[in-house]
Amino acid sequence: MAILENTLLLLIAGPLFIYLLLKLIEFLNKVWLNPISIKYKMKSQGIKGPSYKFLHGNTKEIMNMRRSSMGKSMDDISHDIFPRILPHVHSWVNVYGANFLNWYGPQAQLVVTEAELVKEILNNKNDNYPKIDLEGYAKKLLGDGLSSSKGEKWAKMRKLANHVFHAESLKNMIPTMIKSVDIMLEKWKEYENKEIEVFGEFRVLTSEIISRTAFGSSYLEGKNIFDMLMKLTLIVSRNAHKIKFPLISWFLTSKDEVESENLEQGIRDCIVQIITKREKEESVKIDFLDKLLEANEYHKKNYSIEDIVDECKTFYFAGHETTTSVLGWTILLIAVHQEWQEKARKEVIEIYTTISLLCYVKSARNSHVLCLLYRMIPYIIKYSAYITLIFNMQMNMIIEESMRLYPPVPAIKRKVVKEVKLGKLITLPPEMELYISPLALHHDSKIWGEDVHLFKPERFAEGIVKATNNNPVAYMPFGFGQRTCVGLNFAMTEAKIALSMILQSYRIVLSPNYVHSPVQIFMVQPQHGVQVILNKI
Repeated sequence: MAILENTLLLLIAGPLFIYLLLKLIEFLNKVWLNPISIKYKMKSQGIKGPSYKFLHGNTKEIMNMRRSSMGKSMDDISHDIFPRILPHVHSWVNVYGANFLNWYGPQAQLVVTEAELVKEILNNKNDNYPKIDLEGYAKKLLGDGLSSSKGEKWAKMRKLANHVFHAESLKNMIPTMIKSVDIMLEKWKEYENKEIEVFGEFRVLTSEIISRTAFGSSYLEGKNIFDMLMKLTLIVSRNAHKIKFPLISWFLTSKDEVESENLEQGIRDCIVQIITKREKEESVKIDFLDKLLEANEYHKKNYSIEDIVDECKTFYFAGHETTTSVLGWTILLIAVHQEWQEKARKEVIEIYTTISLLCYVKSARNSHVLCLLYRMIPYIIKYSAYITLIFNMQMNMIIEESMRLYPPVPAIKRKVVKEVKLGKLITLPPEMELYISPLALHHDSKIWGEDVHLFKPERFAEGIVKATNNNPVAYMPFGFGQRTCVGLNFAMTEAKIALSMILQSYRIVLSPNYVHSPVQIFMVQPQHGVQVILNKI
């Protein structure tokens, strides 16, 4: 009997021992042998970087540098935010060169700041440099929606999104945008000649606009979704450089993991409610949700409910966070640089006056039309924001310079799926990540000149190509190449309308209570908001 028991134990223990041994070898290869191999391969090609630290890579160094740089506010309103937001990239570029190797845990990351190489990566010929696979908290936030999906699924969703946000559809969204801004300005009347924090106001505005234009609902209906998305964004941000080890996570569940699970489920439940409500409605709404459901029906339900929820999450999040960032920083800049605020306001008013005069002259022979025109003047004033979209060059230049200094997304990632040659000299091994920073390119003095950190909208007077010295990849607040943000025109239209309407009503003055403290919480934003004083014109 004892012999039989010992034999059984050996039969069980033997395979288990081999399995554990293989897992140990796999683990050691991932966290030790593979990093050493990659380090020497890259070093032999002239690519250097900070030393790999066992298990953690460079994440602890990066976290400490970020904690130090963003741990206190800036002494003055300086736009030199590159060393503050991405201190490790700023520091190591100066030490190791424009392209260097660092480590996210045992994952090799090639940080690329050389414009021509960035262009090659983002053009992604032969699909050599796809998006990385989202994991953990980021996966819960965005799922496998348009911003993170790849291949055939991405192509289908991109085509659908292009249809929703093309020029003709965008034109139909403008009245909704104007109405939302008008509601905000009505509320601002109680703050006239007083201080108001506008970053939070813009968050509500952009949430309202994306809710109405993309989902046919109001901000209040989507408020729970936005609140949960913001909480989940904070969790993503504070865990961005923390390395998770599977064996440990099996036994220990953090507070963030529990909260993120609840938030992910809560967001899903709210979106499913909106979808269910829409499916029961008899009236047709030509918006993103309608097109999504229509596509689902057309493709005979090839999209799962999870696919639809992921797309909605992506549009709810990206549809308001980007424009909130653009509006917040632009208002700060024109509050500091009053001369540019006046130039933009003057152009808005001149355009409105010219169009009103032309309307008057055209209708002067017809008293009935003239009478009607007088009754329409308040609406012409309001809707002149739409008219300025085409003609307001000052506004374009101001917004473009604002996004150069404060790009909403400071860094993006791609990956290498197979051994590939980047440029003429660098051969990249499979499974390497590529880290690209629009912030680094936007603040590169070799591209923009020694006044790179100054607010100078006139850089863009002759367009982006001229401003970047014929190197358009050097300016990419909305990405570059085939993965350029599909909502680019939507966001720019929204921002121009809001700013044009604000400038017709108020002179914006920076409050003495404003504290300049840019931080990265997924996107670049003012840590303590933007406090301004609204002087009624």
